[in-house]
Amino acid sequence: MSGRLVLPTAAQPAADPAILNSDMSLPFVLIQMAFVIGGAIVLHAFLGRLKLRLLAIVHQRTQTHAAESEVHAPLELFLRLLVSTARTGLWVGVALYITNLFPATRRWSNQAIYSIISSLTAPVLTLGRRAYSIIDLLILGALLFAIIILAGILTNLLRSRVLQRAGINRGLQEVIAMLTKYSVVTIATIILLQIWGLDLSSLTILASALGVGIGFGLQDIAKNFGSGLVLVFERPIQVGDFVEVGEFEGTVERIGARSTEIRTLDHVSIIVPNSRFLEKEVINWSHRNPVSRLHIPIGVTHRSDPKIVQKALLEAAQSHPDVLQSPPPKVLFHGFGDSALHFDLLVWTGTPSRQFILKSDLNFLIFEALQRWQIEIPFPQRDLHLRSVQVEPALRDTLNQFSSQSSNHSEDSQ
Repeated sequence: MSGRLVLPTAAQPAADPAILNSDMSLPFVLIQMAFVIGGAIVLHAFLGRLKLRLLAIVHQRTQTHAAESEVHAPLELFLRLLVSTARTGLWVGVALYITNLFPATRRWSNQAIYSIISSLTAPVLTLGRRAYSIIDLLILGALLFAIIILAGILTNLLRSRVLQRAGINRGLQEVIAMLTKYSVVTIATIILLQIWGLDLSSLTILASALGVGIGFGLQDIAKNFGSGLVLVFERPIQVGDFVEVGEFEGTVERIGARSTEIRTLDHVSIIVPNSRFLEKEVINWSHRNPVSRLHIPIGVTHRSDPKIVQKALLEAAQSHPDVLQSPPPKVLFHGFGDSALHFDLLVWTGTPSRQFILKSDLNFLIFEALQRWQIEIPFPQRDLHLRSVQVEPALRDTLNQFSSQSSNHSEDSQ
């Protein structure tokens, strides 16, 4: 025991502190574990709160600006994936750190780290002359996803800051915005793949296989996509038009690549495939000229003067502010019915989306006008003529017997 300090050399490696003094290192290791796990729990909760806060901001933003609603879904998905990935990586790192604290599990930790790193960096896909690992593919996927989100944000800024202030109608705004978005995504994707070192000529076989898959397995998607392009360029319907498709009526809110969103008068969103607008009849009340004519049938009694009826109906129509005075309202006398004289009030309106409210208001006004002019609304009338017939004696006796039995039964019940 000379008290001389001996330093470890290459031939004599330093001993593990946990082996030299296990009584001192075990409490220290446990304290480290507690701090690491506690910090991980706090960070896990913080990531959850951060995700909820960001989603609330995105949701509020898309509610305030309706044009940005199409960015909500991909941005929300990106935030969820990002937070889930961060949480998973956090706990994997905590597990590896804890297992690295103990000599018995340190070898497993090193092997796990080596396996994870080697699996993420090992080539899994070869295109052209370059091989790509899982990390390369994940980074490329994240960049492509970011391009889609940024293209949506750029499109919304173009729509809200430039096109709206330029006074362009809403339908043309959507066409320009959609073409801009697809162009930005396509050009940015090609540039990114070139920067990434991916030879686009190597994707020829993949594109051919994808084309065959679209031709056989994705016929409806391809048909709806092609129909969406026709709707964008021919513009038989536009955003803001009031349309009737089958049993659905509403305002076109968005024309997408695959489907079109229609908001009904009950504020219910109906997603209609684009091909349906080209394969079936569609009533577009706002196409080219939104002014349209409404028919309101009325029936009055035969005792009514048709001239007075015409005057009352025109008076009711002209008193409503949504009825256009040019072209003026008109009354048609259709003819004589079994119970009434049939008229038809024709009015013009420039707001076809309010036609049901306008019809209801006009019915109220017509009822008041008819009462004011003392014009009666008829009830259905039917004349029943009874003739005397010769009844056989046997049938008469049977009827009399049945009548007497019914009378006796009524007296007994009383």
